[in-house]
Formats: sequence, C-alpha cells, structure tokens
Amino acid sequence: MWVNIMSMEGKTALVTGSNSGIGKETVIGLAQLGAKVVMAVRNRVAGEEAREEIVEETGNEDIDLMVADLSVMGEVRSLATRFMQRYDRLNVLVNNAGGIFPKRLVTADGFEMTIALNHLAPVLLIHELLDALAAGVPSRIVNVSSGAHSLGKIDFDNMQSEKYGSMRAYGSAKLMNIMSTYLLSRRLNGTGIDVNVLHPGFVRTRFGQNNAGRFRRAMFKAFGVFAKSPEKGAETSIYLASSPEVEGVTGKYFADSKEKRSSKVSYDQQLQRELWERTLEMLGIADEDFDIQKRAKQEIRQDLS
Repeated sequence: MWVNIMSMEGKTALVTGSNSGIGKETVIGLAQLGAKVVMAVRNRVAGEEAREEIVEETGNEDIDLMVADLSVMGEVRSLATRFMQRYDRLNVLVNNAGGIFPKRLVTADGFEMTIALNHLAPVLLIHELLDALAAGVPSRIVNVSSGAHSLGKIDFDNMQSEKYGSMRAYGSAKLMNIMSTYLLSRRLNGTGIDVNVLHPGFVRTRFGQNNAGRFRRAMFKAFGVFAKSPEKGAETSIYLASSPEVEGVTGKYFADSKEKRSSKVSYDQQLQRELWERTLEMLGIADEDFDIQKRAKQEIRQDLS
C-alpha cells in the first residue's frame, strides 16, 4: 500500500491501457483517493467489464471510459478531442499503455508498432492534451517506462526497427520514453506541469504472455513466481500521480516510489534533442506547440478576432 498520498477529490485523471494489469490497478488507486478517472482502453467490452469492477471495488462511480487504439495516431488525436469536449481540465495524465511484439508489425500510419504504441502515442497525446493540462495546473504527466530501457539503443538509421528484434525494439522505445521525459520537463519548466517517468518493476500481468513469442511467454511464466502483483506494480504510478512529496518534482526517473538513476545514455542532452526533433517530425507537429505561453497568447488573439 502507498504512503504519503493525498486526496484526489476534485481532480481529473486519464489513464491509458487501463482495462487490466498495472493500468487497471492505477485507476483503482486513484479512484480510491476520490479522483474522477477516465479509462482509455482499446477494447470496449473489456473496458466496460473493468469499469464495473472498479466502481464496485472503490465505490467511486465517477469513472469514465473512452475507446481508442493508441497505435493509430488519428485515434490518439480523437481521444484527446473527445476528452476536451467532455472535460475542461486535466490534472493527471498517466501514459501506461504499451506492448512488446514477437514480429515486426506496421501500423495504418506506416509506423513500426512498438515505437508507435510505446513512444509516439504518449508524445502525441501529451501534445494534444497540453491545453487541458495547463488548465489543470498544478498538473502531472506520468510516463510508464521499463527497466528494459537499459537494453535499448537510439539508432536513427533504424528508428522503424527494419532490423527487428522484439526486446531491442521494446527497450529502445522505453529508452525514448525516458529521454523524451527529461527533455519535455525542461521544455515545460515553470508551467506548473510536472513530467516524470517510472519503472514499475517486473510485474505479473498478461503483458508478456499476450504480446511475446512462444519462448518469451514461457520465460515470463517461469519467472512469474518472482514477479510483483499488478497492485504492487501500480504503486509508483499512483505515488507520482498523487503524492505531495513529488509536488514540483519534474524530469526524474522513479522505481519503487523512489528517485533512481536511469541508464547513462538517457542523460545525453544532445541525443535527447535529436530524438525529440525526429519524433516531432514523424508526428508532423512543431516544437513551438509545446510553448504554453505562446499557445495561450494565440488563443487570446483568436478569441479577440
């Protein structure tokens, strides 16, 4: 159970990948603290079942459901649009959705699936929800990465993993999560929006069994006895979303609800900048769009015109 948390009454949170595993437990934790939680899920039936279970367990009926396949960038944008049509602010965004895939897959946008779901989608969702996060300050972005980032490599000649290995692609995408978090924290410095990233630990979920190949599924099953429960795995996400201890803390990597050091390469600011530029180019968005003050001035001019 988490310590040093605060009530989330009056707060609105959005958690992606939240119909099972760590995501579902994160929703449960935030709901128990009184938050209004929006569950972003890919499958409506599974999402509805999870929502009913969460409401029954927590007694919090203020749980909403939105369906989107976050590997498709158009659906990421649609999710953000629907959220902003329904809510006037966002206090906590937990980018939890992710996946590892046994063979190379390509999305409808032409992106390799691992980088699309694990890296591009969170960056784009932050971009699309930035105004809602600005309206909810002090607000928090919590990015769920993995210790597997230490196996990753930033290879600009292989961004789309044409030379494919499932763990290499996954580790690289999770390294991108961390490096983008560090850069974005500097980009949003002074805005009241904190951005942190975490490793949940080796958690006993369906994640590896559903998405990995036969050998890796067997490995996950064999080592499952040593794994954390999903409830324990969600503790750091809930801590970063709610604890007063991390109010104003930004650009940090956490594990077991404590600040830790990520891999050495993740702190390379030149590499971070180049990765950020490549990422925004792939998404077709501009770096200046992350300038909160400039966006606010543009909105004022539009209102006056």
